[in-house]
Amino acid sequence: MNLTISGHHLEVTASLREYVLTKLDRVTRHFDQVVDVNVLLSVEKQKEKERRQKAEVTLHVKGRDIFVESAHQDLYAAIDELMDKLDRQVCRHKDRMQDHHHATAKRLDAADLQ
Repeated sequence: MNLTISGHHLEVTASLREYVLTKLDRVTRHFDQVVDVNVLLSVEKQKEKERRQKAEVTLHVKGRDIFVESAHQDLYAAIDELMDKLDRQVCRHKDRMQDHHHATAKRLDAADLQ
Protein backbone atom coordinates (compact mmCIF):
# COMPACT_ATOMS: atom_id res chain seq x y z
CA MET A 1 0.00 0.00 0.00
CA ASN A 2 1.40 3.35 -1.07
CA LEU A 3 0.59 6.14 1.37
CA THR A 4 1.04 9.85 0.68
CA ILE A 5 0.21 12.44 3.34
CA SER A 6 0.58 16.05 2.26
CA GLY A 7 -0.42 19.44 3.59
CA HIS A 8 -1.66 22.56 1.88
CA HIS A 9 -0.96 25.80 3.82
CA LEU A 10 -0.01 23.50 6.68
CA GLU A 11 3.02 21.58 7.85
CA VAL A 12 2.32 17.90 8.41
CA THR A 13 3.84 17.13 11.81
CA ALA A 14 4.82 13.72 13.09
CA SER A 15 1.82 13.65 15.43
CA LEU A 16 -0.60 14.39 12.56
CA ARG A 17 1.04 11.70 10.44
CA GLU A 18 0.80 9.17 13.28
CA TYR A 19 -2.85 10.10 13.92
CA VAL A 20 -3.77 9.54 10.27
CA LEU A 21 -1.93 6.20 10.23
CA THR A 22 -3.74 4.92 13.31
CA LYS A 23 -7.09 5.94 11.83
CA LEU A 24 -6.27 4.29 8.49
CA ASP A 25 -5.59 1.00 10.27
CA ARG A 26 -9.32 0.69 10.92
CA VAL A 27 -10.07 0.97 7.21
CA THR A 28 -7.38 -1.49 6.13
CA ARG A 29 -8.63 -3.93 8.76
CA HIS A 30 -11.96 -4.15 6.90
CA PHE A 31 -10.54 -4.24 3.40
CA ASP A 32 -6.96 -5.26 2.72
CA GLN A 33 -6.91 -4.79 -1.08
CA VAL A 34 -5.97 -1.12 -0.89
CA VAL A 35 -3.50 -0.14 -3.60
CA ASP A 36 -2.87 3.56 -3.01
CA VAL A 37 -3.89 6.20 -0.43
CA ASN A 38 -3.51 9.96 -0.86
CA VAL A 39 -4.31 12.16 2.14
CA LEU A 40 -4.47 15.94 1.81
CA LEU A 41 -4.73 18.09 4.92
CA SER A 42 -5.38 21.79 4.36
CA VAL A 43 -6.31 25.03 6.05
CA GLU A 44 -8.49 27.36 4.01
CA LYS A 45 -9.31 31.01 4.53
CA GLN A 46 -13.08 31.02 4.85
CA LYS A 47 -15.45 33.23 6.75
CA GLU A 48 -16.98 30.17 8.39
CA LYS A 49 -14.52 29.34 11.15
CA GLU A 50 -16.02 25.91 11.75
CA ARG A 51 -15.16 24.79 8.20
CA ARG A 52 -11.56 26.01 7.85
CA GLN A 53 -9.69 22.76 8.57
CA LYS A 54 -10.17 20.32 5.72
CA ALA A 55 -9.10 16.71 5.20
CA GLU A 56 -9.41 14.72 1.96
CA VAL A 57 -8.63 11.13 1.07
CA THR A 58 -8.42 9.43 -2.30
CA LEU A 59 -8.32 5.67 -1.83
CA HIS A 60 -7.51 3.52 -4.85
CA VAL A 61 -8.78 -0.03 -4.47
CA LYS A 62 -9.05 -2.76 -7.04
CA GLY A 63 -11.65 -1.61 -9.54
CA ARG A 64 -12.56 1.76 -8.02
CA ASP A 65 -11.33 5.07 -6.62
CA ILE A 66 -13.01 6.29 -3.44
CA PHE A 67 -12.87 10.00 -2.62
CA VAL A 68 -13.96 11.42 0.74
CA GLU A 69 -13.62 14.91 2.18
CA SER A 70 -14.48 16.48 5.49
CA ALA A 71 -14.21 19.96 6.99
CA HIS A 72 -14.31 20.99 10.64
CA GLN A 73 -13.06 23.62 13.04
CA ASP A 74 -10.48 21.19 14.48
CA LEU A 75 -8.23 19.21 12.12
CA TYR A 76 -8.25 16.10 14.32
CA ALA A 77 -12.08 16.14 14.37
CA ALA A 78 -12.07 16.52 10.58
CA ILE A 79 -9.80 13.46 10.31
CA ASP A 80 -12.12 11.48 12.62
CA GLU A 81 -15.17 12.41 10.55
CA LEU A 82 -13.27 11.63 7.36
CA MET A 83 -12.27 8.17 8.49
CA ASP A 84 -15.85 7.38 9.55
CA LYS A 85 -17.08 8.29 6.07
CA LEU A 86 -14.26 6.36 4.43
CA ASP A 87 -14.95 3.29 6.57
CA ARG A 88 -18.61 3.30 5.54
CA GLN A 89 -17.74 3.62 1.85
CA VAL A 90 -15.10 0.88 2.00
CA CYS A 91 -17.53 -1.49 3.75
CA ARG A 92 -20.17 -0.71 1.12
CA HIS A 93 -17.64 -1.32 -1.68
CA LYS A 94 -16.57 -4.61 -0.09
CA ASP A 95 -20.21 -5.66 0.22
CA ARG A 96 -20.81 -4.92 -3.47
CA MET A 97 -17.73 -6.88 -4.50
CA GLN A 98 -18.86 -10.04 -2.70
CA ASP A 99 -21.00 -12.48 -4.63
CA HIS A 100 -24.47 -12.43 -3.10
CA HIS A 101 -26.12 -14.38 -5.91
CA HIS A 102 -27.11 -17.80 -4.72
CA ALA A 103 -29.96 -20.10 -5.66
CA THR A 104 -33.17 -19.42 -3.74
CA ALA A 105 -35.46 -22.11 -2.39
CA LYS A 106 -38.13 -21.37 -5.03
CA ARG A 107 -35.71 -21.93 -7.88
CA LEU A 108 -34.40 -25.13 -6.35
CA ASP A 109 -37.93 -26.49 -5.92
CA ALA A 110 -38.90 -25.55 -9.49
CA ALA A 111 -35.81 -27.28 -10.84
CA ASP A 112 -36.61 -30.45 -8.88
CA LEU A 113 -40.16 -30.63 -10.27
CA GLN A 114 -39.06 -30.69 -13.90
